[in-house]
Parts: sequence; C-alpha cells; structure tokens
Amino acid sequence: MTDIAPGFTNVSVIVAAYQAADTIARTLASISGQTLKPKEVVVVDDGSTDGTFAAAELQAPNMNGIELRVFRTEENLGAGAARNRAIEEATGAYLAFLDADDEWLPKKLERSLTHLDGSDFILVAHDYVTGEGEAAQHHDCVSRFQETSDPFIGLYRKGYIPSCSVVAERHAVINAGGFDPALRNAQDFDLWLAMLRQPGTPFLVFGEPLLCYHVSASGIMSHTDRRLECCLKIARRYIPDLKQRSGAGVLDLWFRIAALHIEAICAFGKRRAIPGLLLTMVKLPISLLTMTIFYFVGSPQPRGHFLATDITLRDE
Repeated sequence: MTDIAPGFTNVSVIVAAYQAADTIARTLASISGQTLKPKEVVVVDDGSTDGTFAAAELQAPNMNGIELRVFRTEENLGAGAARNRAIEEATGAYLAFLDADDEWLPKKLERSLTHLDGSDFILVAHDYVTGEGEAAQHHDCVSRFQETSDPFIGLYRKGYIPSCSVVAERHAVINAGGFDPALRNAQDFDLWLAMLRQPGTPFLVFGEPLLCYHVSASGIMSHTDRRLECCLKIARRYIPDLKQRSGAGVLDLWFRIAALHIEAICAFGKRRAIPGLLLTMVKLPISLLTMTIFYFVGSPQPRGHFLATDITLRDE
C-alpha cells in the first residue's frame, strides 16, 4: 500500500461535474478543509460548456497538499459515466463521492473513517442537511437504516443513502460493476443496492449530518419523469434479491412502487405541473399491476459491469 502522509488517508474523492463553474471551488474547498484529508481528488468534467474544467484546475494551489486531478469528456455522458471514469483513474483504497455543487462539513472524512477503518463494512454513509442557518434542515437517514431487521430491504423501500455521504471500499465498487451509465437518474442508488445485494453484507449509516446538500431547480432531482422511469427500472432489477430474503417480498415491491409515484406526484404538485401530476396518478395502478405480474413470472436481465475491463483485472 502507498505510504500516506500524517493527516491524510488513503481515500480518492470522486467528483462528477457538469456546468459547475460557479460551484466547483466551494465543493473543492470543503474537501481541502477536511480535518483528515484524502490523498487525491479526481474530478471529471462531463462535457461542460461553462468553463468547469478551468475553474476546477484553478483550485490546485488551494488543496492543502491533496493531489487534484481533473479530466474532461468532450460530450455530456451523464453522472454515471463521469463517475466511472473517475473511479478508473482513482488510486485510493477507499472511494468517497461528492457532487460538484455540494459540500462536506470539516469532519466528514475523519468521522467516516473512524467507523470504516478496522471494520467489516464495505461502505459507510450518514445524515445530511439542506438549507443554511436557522433554515437548515437535518435529514435523518440513520433512523431509516434502523427501521428493518434487514437494512437492504429498508434501503430498497426508501433509498436512504445519500450518494455524497458514502465512503466505500474501492474493490467493492469495482466488483459491483460501477455506475450504470444508462441510468441518467438514481444510478447511485442502483450501485449501493448492487454492492449490498448479497445477504449479510455489512454496511453502516450513522447519524451525523456531515454533508450539506444544495437544492437546485435545475439539479438532477428536478427530472421527475426521468427519475421515476429509472427508479422503476431499478425496482424491477432487484426483484430476485427480494425473493431470496425472508420478508414480505411482493409487499416490499408494492411499497417501493407506491413511494416512487407519490414522490413524483408531490414533485409535480410543488411545480403546479397538473398534467404530469394527473398522469402519474393514472400510472400508479398500472405500474403496480405490471410489476406484480413481473414479480411472479418475469426474469430481470443481470446487472452489467460498466467499468473498463483492465481495472477489473488489476483489482482481482
């Protein structure tokens, strides 16, 4: 293992960036200000046209000894493809994920590694906050983690792991196949399920809000129809994993389908997009019926491996 200087840890931070020229400095500053610093940050500019690449490179002198490596793709391929490229370039034993418009609180890596080092966990995650000052809201993820005897089932039902809170073993990410670039939304949720699908795989969500998530009107969560479509595909993909566990099975599937549609209905309602709201209400019973039939007679395609072949061979 590569020697790590005091005050640093063997972590590569993965940052996928698109049209983030105005926010990437804030994000990188939250990494350079960590009480326990990563060895490197790997930024992939996913075909931005606003100067994101140059804005990221400008921060290299401000990284407090952390190596900053910035790459660029000519076209916008999506967050999954950008993260995969960063994973292929990364050299750390652990991977941490941060979006180019969000920021960590100073003890994020220190507290995460306290739980991860010397444990059997293949990933750890934690709570997060939105808003600032008195308007800040603490989002409780750890209680959802504790709701069920099988945390995988709770994750499947409620999707409680924020991607930018995760620190994971690099080899576990590689063995799971990386991010599915065909999923333009929720590819992080899909990867966590893929990493944790084997019964008994240990992971931890702890109750410290160490991530500040900045809500944006144009952010990835704003693509309501696309998010619903991708999440339904993921729900179908992991039906075999529901079946092999001792639990309600089809009831967990129904819960997930209903939760996804209610989330979309609320998103449309918040934007007063009445046609989308009504259409989603109509789709809900149809989705429940088709997914139930698929649960009993369907066979999902196996999840693919989305990283370069040579990286898999190097890590076996």
